[in-house]
Amino acid sequence: MIQYLQHNQIDKAKWDATMAKCGNIYAYSWYLDVVHPDWEALVEDDYQSVMPLTGGKKFGVQYLYQPYFVQQLGIFSKQSLSPEKMTEFLNAIPKKFRFCEIRMNEGNVFEENIQGVDYHRNALLDLNRSYEEIHANYHQNTKRNLAKAEANNLQIINSVIPFHVVALFRDNRGALLDKWGDAEYKVMTRLATVAQKRDHAFIFGVTEKGVGELLSAAIFMKANNRITFLFSGLKQEGKDKQAMTYLLDYVIQKYANQPLVFDFEGSDDDNLARFYLGFGGEEVKYPSYTFNKLSPIGKGLLTAWKKRK
Repeated sequence: MIQYLQHNQIDKAKWDATMAKCGNIYAYSWYLDVVHPDWEALVEDDYQSVMPLTGGKKFGVQYLYQPYFVQQLGIFSKQSLSPEKMTEFLNAIPKKFRFCEIRMNEGNVFEENIQGVDYHRNALLDLNRSYEEIHANYHQNTKRNLAKAEANNLQIINSVIPFHVVALFRDNRGALLDKWGDAEYKVMTRLATVAQKRDHAFIFGVTEKGVGELLSAAIFMKANNRITFLFSGLKQEGKDKQAMTYLLDYVIQKYANQPLVFDFEGSDDDNLARFYLGFGGEEVKYPSYTFNKLSPIGKGLLTAWKKRK
């Protein structure tokens, strides 16, 4: 029987034991506590199968949405999930939630043509091979960019803290994003800090040799035999010098020949997808789920609110 649990009813030790066997980094209780305090859940058979619920409330309407810095949630189970069981979980979502836009995980397989299900792109790279074999599968453009980076006198540094990465992003690409503000950047800084303390995160940056200014930097999460490229900053000079190509190649080389998967965390953006797949990975689809049970007036208010976001 699938049970709905409010936040204070969740046994986080049991929850994380399940995540350690079949979950992803985003669904650990400590991760959710940072990105979405008071998250709730659906739980079946003493945490054999679970689904986090990340809800909010606007105009008196309760809804489910995907928190920032969380690519995939959905249903996790120690046992194989049938499409029928997937549907059963979706039907168990409390009726108080009148609207839903959430992203599931790559292990969630639905029946064909189920209403409200769409798919998104991710890129994964198997690291359990020699670096030479991985590098041989880089696309030609990636190899050219890496050669350009190596000719630019770059170096990797490991003295970068979360604030440095966030500031680098905020001063560059973040300056173009109206929807991001102090709250979102504080969450990322805290998330990386908490993950580092739990030995689930590491950070590298790139500078020119002899020059201390960061050209690029990135926060990587590590859990369940997967390294996730979570968040990064890149200035224009770093882009010109292929500093991000240099950084990703360094991490791939460092963790090659280990039973790990490198998760590029996307993307639905064609240019980013091309860049990530250039490292020789493969495209993997994961589903999203949407429903809208609002009245016509409620739908109008929701549309107006989303335009202001």
